[in-house]
Amino acid sequence: MPTVSVKRDLLFQALGRTYTNEEFDELCFEFGLELDEITSEKEIISKEQGSVKAAGASDVVLYKIDVPANRYDLLCLEGLVRGLQVFKERIKPPVYKRVMPDGKIQKLIITEETAKIRPFAVAAVLQNIKFTKDRYDSFIELQEKLHQNICRKRALVAIGTHDLDTLSGPFTYTAKRPSDIKFKPLNKTKEYTACELMNIYKTDNHLKQYLHIIENKPLYPVIYDSNGVVLSMPPIINGDHSRITVNTRNVFIECTGTDFTKAKIVLDIIVTMFSEYCEKQFTVEAAEVVFPNGKSYTFPELAYRKEIVRADLINKKVGIRETPENLAKLLTRMYLKSEVIGDGNQIEIEIPPTRADIIHACDIVEDAAIAYGYNNIQMTLPKTYTIANQCSQEDIADKLGVDISATKAVHISNPKTAEFQVARTTLLPGLLKTIAANRKMPLPLKLFEISDIVIKDSNTDVGAKNYRHLCAVYYNKNPGFEIIHGLLDRIMQLLDVPPGEDKAGYVIRASEGPAFFPGRCAEIFAGGQSIGKLGVLHPDVITKFELTMPCSSLEINIEPFL
Repeated sequence: MPTVSVKRDLLFQALGRTYTNEEFDELCFEFGLELDEITSEKEIISKEQGSVKAAGASDVVLYKIDVPANRYDLLCLEGLVRGLQVFKERIKPPVYKRVMPDGKIQKLIITEETAKIRPFAVAAVLQNIKFTKDRYDSFIELQEKLHQNICRKRALVAIGTHDLDTLSGPFTYTAKRPSDIKFKPLNKTKEYTACELMNIYKTDNHLKQYLHIIENKPLYPVIYDSNGVVLSMPPIINGDHSRITVNTRNVFIECTGTDFTKAKIVLDIIVTMFSEYCEKQFTVEAAEVVFPNGKSYTFPELAYRKEIVRADLINKKVGIRETPENLAKLLTRMYLKSEVIGDGNQIEIEIPPTRADIIHACDIVEDAAIAYGYNNIQMTLPKTYTIANQCSQEDIADKLGVDISATKAVHISNPKTAEFQVARTTLLPGLLKTIAANRKMPLPLKLFEISDIVIKDSNTDVGAKNYRHLCAVYYNKNPGFEIIHGLLDRIMQLLDVPPGEDKAGYVIRASEGPAFFPGRCAEIFAGGQSIGKLGVLHPDVITKFELTMPCSSLEINIEPFL
């Protein structure tokens, strides 16, 4: 989960009230977040680099908040505040609008040279924005969070933000040989060719992680304005000429990448979060992008869409009994404006451009559960009384050579497939199937599982009982009986069960079993009772599970030790 650091006092100021640490922790939990840590810049530096380095650092209290990985709208202070205010019903969700400029629209032209490197680009303009130091820092931090998250460390999308007043459109997104690209990059005092920059940034702790994306390409992507000024060389670095500052009033945003959908999402998130500070709140100036095939598109999309979900589905999935009206209210608190329509059981949900995480009805159900409060959902016993994986009769009867009627197996009354006819009476078939699916892995293969099996028991209320089993298998070019025997000895050692015939000890005795090779099977006794078997599996069993190498196994009931 991404972690967002926000200044506590700045957060409380934006929320319009203060909270104790405990109160804010509870608010985060209610909203589906987690207050991970309360710290300060000084404390962070002191922990990482020592108290000497921390001298002079800020003592401002920071909240570190864990945010769901797909909630891109909560990766900055602005989004957090907006989401919490809507959740607490203090404000209504804002409506985001794309507007056409009064004059000529800014245009970004993509040339065909970019096709094999980073073929997609989108753009927009934040007009008459007013930055402060904190807003500017949040703007930069959001870009970094997006780069590390949905942008997959700039491999899918790279963001460039520029002071529009220092540039002249239209802009051209093209690709050139590294030796033909020369400009002054951000925070440098002179011009360098792209080749020189790639060498310089190999020792840069921040930028070196992105170099591999383009360094072996014959052409590097680059964006120019109409005067030949370089805006950026994505996904590595922006030009210093168009750098934004707290005094920037008009911001040109471009997102280039290999994933068109994610580029559009990233652009939508940036402009919706910071259009709050524009002269006309929550409005974004459109930009035109012309693709190599001549088709032009206007961005940002800022698309709203609607989904319809039945109220009874939400109630069933969450395990609650709420009226459609109450469910619509809960969803509206989660930034999903909702209303009851149709037969009174249908809820129409409006998905805003900030909620790219809403893909399916189950995402809407999850938000309803968060707004209702997981702690408020009544605890109930499940309708099924035993917990165990299912397996087929064939696995037990045919492959292991065991009479199904002698196993006291619990039969499934309505199996969906032949694979799921009975509840497991042994863990061995599952492990053998896993080995069969991984035959190409390097030998030896050593697997184990601790899980429940189910056996019929007329003495219980439900007619069946769970037993916790441990099963282990060893698959190699030799049977490895001594390996599996050694494992048993180690398990007993850890359980403080000594070897011996007395009631406190364990012992193995020669035995037979249809699944084992004759003379290579032993029964395990502990505390005077049989708890399982170990041995080398019969070649017929190995062949029926589509295996080709010898295999030894151990399976014991661990209930007596729990």
